[in-house]
Amino acid sequence: MITNQAYRFELAPNLATLTLLAKSAGTARYAWNWGLAHRIALLKQYPDHTDKRRYCNAIELHKRWNVHKIEKPWIYDVSKCCGQEAFRNLDVALKSFYAGRKAGRRVGFPKFKRKGKSRDSFRLTGAVRVSGRYAVLPRLGSIRLKEKAPKLKGRILEATVSRVADRWFVSFSVVRERPEPVAPTGPVVGIDLGIKHFATIHDGETTRVVDAPKPLVAGLRKLRSLSKAHSRKKRGSKNKAKATLKLARHQARTANIRNDFLHKLTTDLAKTKQALVVEDLCVRGLARTRLAKHVLDAGWSGFRRMTAYKTEWFGSRLIVADRFFPSSKLCSGCGNKKVDLTLSDRTYECCACGLMIDRDENASINLQRFGLAVLANPTTASSAERKACGSERSGRYRKVATKRTEVKQEEAA
Repeated sequence: MITNQAYRFELAPNLATLTLLAKSAGTARYAWNWGLAHRIALLKQYPDHTDKRRYCNAIELHKRWNVHKIEKPWIYDVSKCCGQEAFRNLDVALKSFYAGRKAGRRVGFPKFKRKGKSRDSFRLTGAVRVSGRYAVLPRLGSIRLKEKAPKLKGRILEATVSRVADRWFVSFSVVRERPEPVAPTGPVVGIDLGIKHFATIHDGETTRVVDAPKPLVAGLRKLRSLSKAHSRKKRGSKNKAKATLKLARHQARTANIRNDFLHKLTTDLAKTKQALVVEDLCVRGLARTRLAKHVLDAGWSGFRRMTAYKTEWFGSRLIVADRFFPSSKLCSGCGNKKVDLTLSDRTYECCACGLMIDRDENASINLQRFGLAVLANPTTASSAERKACGSERSGRYRKVATKRTEVKQEEAA
């Protein structure tokens, strides 16, 4: 099968290349801000919604940009793709804004980017290739990679260069043909995600608990110390820049620990289990509650996203139970529904049959049985899998992207 993937590598640039990378990111940011200001000016100049002159796509913006950049000779120091791709990103952002408003969702208008506040990144197309241990990029030349790239397979479409703290990365988007996967022979498992234990997994016979590293909570004391030191430094001073870098490094390490755990767990499940059954959790809603810190630290959305594309890669199946499926309230012994179950009740006690069982284990058993029932009914199975892969919307939230993915942590067979 033909899939789109992304391979991400860390760059090892010299001082001259570091300057060019910073210039390219700054040009992309400047082009975004210039294009957004131009679009806003058109909207104000032509208030009538039926007037087509108030709308300007990426192609028209780039034509006007070519006239504007004559007055800015420093723009010619970097690749023309920095401005082109920034306008395409802006076009996508505005289209998403209008589509979201039309669908009745709460969406924000694109914002201006500020140096030091927004993420430094830019996208390059055209003559992009990998030669040995070097990435060859337009106007940047050959940049050494910190690791060899034997896993990179397929035709490179584009490269996205980004900065995390003081480290630069390049992500190659490729289209490649993968062998048709052989479905695993493992059991169907029900996966109940939680805070105390990241996942409670039941396979029909045994139940195992997987604990997350919880890097945010583990490093919270250091994060507070670094944040306090950062806030006390004089704005614009070198000490402020040093404190900002220390804080960014700590936050990057936190994200790396979480992603490493999620990649290893989801790869193991997708390779060894016949089907994964999870719940359609409203993470965005839970992020507004008092449990927001713990919910976001666990990385439930990342787990769902990774399982969606890895089950396609390795031939397993992902089944998503409806958001209102009472997995925790149903008794796994007799099927009775306990309506008055609260979040503080960690042990499920059935008033009908007297069963006493851990709350998360009871939910994982119900999810595993739900998955078996879905697989027994082909129509229901097809619908559930389409929803899991993002071809159907769940509530008012966006689709789950499954095509453009990264394979840095696991081997892409």
